[in-house]
Amino acid sequence: MQQDILHLPGYRVNEYQLVLVPHEELRTRIMKTKEQFAGKFSTIFNPYSRAYLPLVYFTQYQLMEERIMNRLKIVAMAQYPFKVELRDFGSFPSHTIFINVPTKLPVQELVKQVRQDTQRLMKFDEEHKPHFLTEPHISIGSRLKPWQYEKGWLEYSHSHFSGKFIADSMLLLKKPAGDTRFRPVAKFSFQNLPVTTRQGELFG
Repeated sequence: MQQDILHLPGYRVNEYQLVLVPHEELRTRIMKTKEQFAGKFSTIFNPYSRAYLPLVYFTQYQLMEERIMNRLKIVAMAQYPFKVELRDFGSFPSHTIFINVPTKLPVQELVKQVRQDTQRLMKFDEEHKPHFLTEPHISIGSRLKPWQYEKGWLEYSHSHFSGKFIADSMLLLKKPAGDTRFRPVAKFSFQNLPVTTRQGELFG
């Protein structure tokens, strides 16, 4: 019965990502770093993966998309643009190696605001709750086997990377459940408007 519901019009289920987008030159360097890591340590390089800084992952029915986008637009209205720095590498033992984000605070504050305003709308069910990224990072290798992590971290803990970009918007991506490629849905520009305006939009 559940399968029938998921295939009815309006009941499609999508996977979503809300991300910050570095400028093109920096995205190219990040993707090159991901590709080099995959070549060195026999991991799978997905050419459809993106060099984005994730804020939240969630699964939800298609019919909820417009309500979520309206709420994200309101969050973005009050958000000010900010600088994001990328520097060297970090890891989550023993499965992920990533590019560090030393300027964590403004990203964490944005994630906190998105969580506060949209968490209820993003929750699909008890098993599929939204995952908010409270430790900002850009993964270059994840779900690593023990040997991949150990050898990879031995090299990348001494490697260097640097870059910066201005986060002046956030981008919502989606893919139908089971598909392989995320595609852009909507861009939300940071407008730094007074909170009273934002509340008026929210409660008006």
